[in-house]
Amino acid sequence: MRSLFSVRFLVALVLAVAAAAPVLSHAAGSSSYRVVVNPQNSATSVDRKFVVDAFLKKITRWPDGEIIRPVDLSSELPARGRFSDEIIKRSVSAVKSYWQQLVFSGREVPPPEMDSDEDVIRYVLRFPGAIGYVSGAANAERVKVVTIQR
Repeated sequence: MRSLFSVRFLVALVLAVAAAAPVLSHAAGSSSYRVVVNPQNSATSVDRKFVVDAFLKKITRWPDGEIIRPVDLSSELPARGRFSDEIIKRSVSAVKSYWQQLVFSGREVPPPEMDSDEDVIRYVLRFPGAIGYVSGAANAERVKVVTIQR
């Protein structure tokens, strides 16, 4: 009787952990990067689609008319991969391919790529319309962290 109870308890525990796994991994993924804007920007949250369109340069202005200046981290950094996968919903290589096509056709250039969180922060501080992302561990006190509405 006791072993049957133990087996049932174990099965229930495994099922509970398995059900929570997507939530746990999403929460961990969300903290692996933070989207940041210039402190002068009035936004405190932005729609995911707005961020995607800004980084793919399908839109060029904030609602207040300020020019959007997206900035990427280097493709070698883990935060870039997470941001691409979770926000853009494309791999880093797919985003690079998108930009190669636009550059080749002479229509647009990709956002600048920075080698570090600090470089992204300096860029965001330099331009009022800048938007970027930094790793979850970055010191983002000088910029404004915005939430993403999914």
